[in-house]
Amino acid sequence: MAWYDEAVFYHIYPLGLSGAPRKNDYGGPVHRLNTLKPWIGHMQKLGFTALYIGPLFQSVGHGYETTDYRLLDSRLGTNEDLKDFVSECHKAGIKVIFDGVFNHTGRDFFAFQDIKENRENSPYRDWYCNVNFRGNNEYNDGFSYDNWGGFNLLAKLNQRNPAVRDYICDVIRFWVSEFDVDGIRLDAADVLDFEFMKALRRTADEVKSDFWLMGEVIHGDYSRWANESTLHSVTNYALHKALYSGHNDHNYFEIAHTVQRTISMVPGNIRLYNFVDNHDVERISTKLMNKAHYMPVNILLYTLPGIPSVYYGSEFGIEGRKEQYSDDSLRPFIDLGEHSNDYENNPCTGLIASLGRIHSRWKQELVYGDYRQLFLTNQQFAFARGSLIVAVNNSDGEAWINMESGADTAYVGLLSGRRLESSSGRLNLSLPGCSGDIFVPEDDAGRSDSGEDETSVEKAASVSPCITAAAPPARAVPAMPAASPQDRTEDAEEHKGKDSPDDAEIPDIPYDLMTVEQLQAVILSKMAKNGPVTDRMRRDVTENIWHNSLVNWANSF
Repeated sequence: MAWYDEAVFYHIYPLGLSGAPRKNDYGGPVHRLNTLKPWIGHMQKLGFTALYIGPLFQSVGHGYETTDYRLLDSRLGTNEDLKDFVSECHKAGIKVIFDGVFNHTGRDFFAFQDIKENRENSPYRDWYCNVNFRGNNEYNDGFSYDNWGGFNLLAKLNQRNPAVRDYICDVIRFWVSEFDVDGIRLDAADVLDFEFMKALRRTADEVKSDFWLMGEVIHGDYSRWANESTLHSVTNYALHKALYSGHNDHNYFEIAHTVQRTISMVPGNIRLYNFVDNHDVERISTKLMNKAHYMPVNILLYTLPGIPSVYYGSEFGIEGRKEQYSDDSLRPFIDLGEHSNDYENNPCTGLIASLGRIHSRWKQELVYGDYRQLFLTNQQFAFARGSLIVAVNNSDGEAWINMESGADTAYVGLLSGRRLESSSGRLNLSLPGCSGDIFVPEDDAGRSDSGEDETSVEKAASVSPCITAAAPPARAVPAMPAASPQDRTEDAEEHKGKDSPDDAEIPDIPYDLMTVEQLQAVILSKMAKNGPVTDRMRRDVTENIWHNSLVNWANSF
C-alpha cells in the first residue's frame, strides 16, 4: 500500500499561479514560490494528500524549455524557497512530485550552448538527437537537430547516450537529497526511450522505497509504460476524454466502456492518474455544455478506479479556454484571498471538499474495492466500489434507477443524506437531474478511520455539493404534503406557550461548522419566519439527523 495508491492529487502550474512574467530575464530571484504557501492550507481543507507542481526549474519561458535542472526558476525564487515549500507540504501531510522534463531541454541549456560554441568539437554533440552540422534552422545556428513537437525551442535529448542517462539520474538523486521530493511526473513520457525509463525506475527504487514515477501518455496501451520495470502510472487521457464527452453527448456507455478498457490494459496493482482538466487542456467548466454536469463528472473522478487529481482553480468552477498559440488562459494567476468565502458559498468548492472527505474515510472501498457495474443507460450509470454504490444522472430531469444492491439493508447517501431501503437484494432510488450520490450501508455510515462511531455525512461530507440553477438540489427528506390553512391554525394554537425556534441559541458561524442540533434550530427558525410551524414540520426537522442534509436544507431558504 504505497502512498500514491491512496493519494488525492492537487495540480499546480507555479509560474501561472504565482503571476510570474512569461519570459525569464535571468535576473535576481523573485520569491514568488513563497506566495503559494497559503495554498497548502487550502489543499488540506479540501482533502488533498499530494501535490503535483511544475515545471519548477530554470527556463526561458513556459518552463518546459529547461535551462538548469538544479536551480529553481529565478522567477519563483531560490532553491532554499523550494526546499522550504516542500518541507511545509510534508508537515501538512502532503506528498510532493515535480515535473521531470527529461525528453528535451531549452536552447540555453549548457550542453546545447557548448554545441553552438564548439560545433563538431563539442563533447556534448551526441547529447542531442541527429545533430547535423550540414543543416540549419530558423535560429541560424548552422546546424539542425531533432526537437519535440516541431519546436526547435525544445531540443530533443539523446536518451540512449549513457552520459545523458547518467546525468538525468543524477538530477533525480539531487532532487531527492536537496528537496526531499516524493516522485516525478515525466513530461512527454510517450516519446521517451524505454531503456531510459527503466534506468529512471532503477534510480527511483534506489532513492526512496516509495518514490513514484508517473508519465504523461496521451494514447496507446498504457501497460507499455506502466508496469513493473518502467513507470508506476500514467495519465489516463482516455478517461479524461470520456468524462466530458460522455456528459456532453449524454452517453454513459462511452464512460463505462472506457473504464472497462483501461482496467483491462494494466495490471491490477497499477492505478492510473485520473483528471478532468490540467495545464494543457481546457477547464472542465468550459468543456461541459451543461455546467450542472460538474457534479456527476467530479463524483466519477473521485470514485472510479484510479488516482484522482484536481487542477488548481477548477475547485472554484473557473473556466479556461485554449487560445491560438497560447495556453496562458489555462494557467492563470489566482488570488486565493478572493475565494475565502468559497468554502461556504461556492457549491463547486463544497463538492470537492465533500468528495475529499469521502475518499479519505472510505479509502478502503475507493482505492482497493472491486469495481462492479450495476446499472447503465445513456443517461444513468451506477456501479459498486466494494460496499459503496455510486450513481449518477446526466439527464436534465429526475430519473429512477433500480439495481442490484447485494444485501437487504438500508443505505445512506453521503452527499445528500438520503436514507434508502434495499429490498430483495435490490435498491430503487431517484436522482435529480445532473446529479449523483455515493451510498454506504447504514451499518457502516458511522465508521471512522480511528474506529470510533461518527455521523457519516457530518464527518465525510459537511459542505454543500455543487448544484446550479440547471440542477435543483435533491431533498434529503421526502417533500411533505402542504398543510391546509386549517391545519396550520390548529397546530399554531396547539404550540402557543411552547419554546419558539427563534429563542434557540444559534451561533454566528457557517452552517457546515454547526452541530446537528444547531442546524435544526436554524431551519425551524427560518420556517417560523415564513409562518406557523406545525407538528408535522417540526417532526420532519427533528427526525433528520444527517448533517449535510440539514446544511442543504438551511441553504435552501
